[in-house]
Amino acid sequence: MDKRTAIVAQILMTFMMALSMSGLMSLFALGPTAKWLAGWPRQFLIAWPLAFALTMVAWPLAMKLAFRISRPTKKA
Repeated sequence: MDKRTAIVAQILMTFMMALSMSGLMSLFALGPTAKWLAGWPRQFLIAWPLAFALTMVAWPLAMKLAFRISRPTKKA
């Protein structure tokens, strides 16, 4: 995967995850109220840049671990 595609994928994935997780977690905490609905956009605006920055660190580590764990075993 080229670098541009990887960055676009990270932007889209972190957008979708931050949107859904901030909405769901604040919904669990506050319930389906006007306060929840009013606060969700702020939570999302905080969560998205954090999610993107964290994936810049976590993605390479996760890939290394995934390749190490799923490495094919050699048959004797």
